Amino acid sequence: MAVPSAKSFHWQSLASLPVGRVYCTPVESGDQLYVIGGCDEDGSPVSNCEVYYPEANQWTSLPPMPTARAGVAVAALGKQILVIGGVGVHQNALSTVEMYNVDEGKWEQKSFLCEAAMGVSVTVKVCLISDCRVYAVGGMGSDMYPQANLQQYDIVKDIWLSLPAMPTPRYAASTFLRESKIHVFGGRQVKNPVTAFEVYDIEAKSWSRFPSIPSRRAFSSCVMTDKNFFSLGGLQQARGYKRPKFVRTVEVFDIEQGDQPAVLSSAEALHPTKNRWERLPPMPTARCTCSSVVFKNRLLVIGGVSHGPSDAVEALYLIDS
Repeated sequence: MAVPSAKSFHWQSLASLPVGRVYCTPVESGDQLYVIGGCDEDGSPVSNCEVYYPEANQWTSLPPMPTARAGVAVAALGKQILVIGGVGVHQNALSTVEMYNVDEGKWEQKSFLCEAAMGVSVTVKVCLISDCRVYAVGGMGSDMYPQANLQQYDIVKDIWLSLPAMPTPRYAASTFLRESKIHVFGGRQVKNPVTAFEVYDIEAKSWSRFPSIPSRRAFSSCVMTDKNFFSLGGLQQARGYKRPKFVRTVEVFDIEQGDQPAVLSSAEALHPTKNRWERLPPMPTARCTCSSVVFKNRLLVIGGVSHGPSDAVEALYLIDS
């Protein structure tokens, strides 16, 4: 299969969010895109839950979460959406876990996390149709200390089980499942970006370390494809008295070859067969702390901060797709 050229990619602006916000969480379920929670312009967590219909390019509001919160972790389990932890209205870490039933349009309380945490990362391993395993990684408590917890959720018994802890405590990491291994990429420790890239083998029940992320950027968004990890944008941590700045940097990690690219100042991607960097179109809206998700073969970048909470929704796609 031929690899498309950089000129084949294009950004498209989609319908804006009903409410501009930051720290919201997107998830795909039943071929629909949902955006859950977040913080409004006053910094207060919200209970908003919306669904996006791509054919009509519009958002529809759904029943709000019972618990208003931001920075939640979300797992799609068939026609159910599990919402985990986050930050509450008193700026405290939550152990709350709630589930939204898509068909019934109702919320249900589930067992609490073993420890309250915001910025937890999750991944799902499907075993049987009625039995999925949800893995919750890291997080940060109300004491602002990063956590190294790895927990597994038993959906049938509605309980959380503790697994071997991560080597590097962190929150807001990007977590991906590939075969029987959980990849944990980046994240933060209080105000400091984490460059550690670690992998948990579910079968061996052990952790291993991979090459670290090249640059130290806070609030970057990470996306996984079959062969690569992409680290997108964020806030560049400046040294000395220089002010931090928003960047459009894109870095790529090749999973199979283990290639670690150099840091670039513009949006570029590594061509897998030409073994060289190619410039991609920059995002129409420069911002940080945006949420991202792959939806219908497009990379959607949602909300974030750019002189206040952003309602921007933009998609990166192939022109002929």
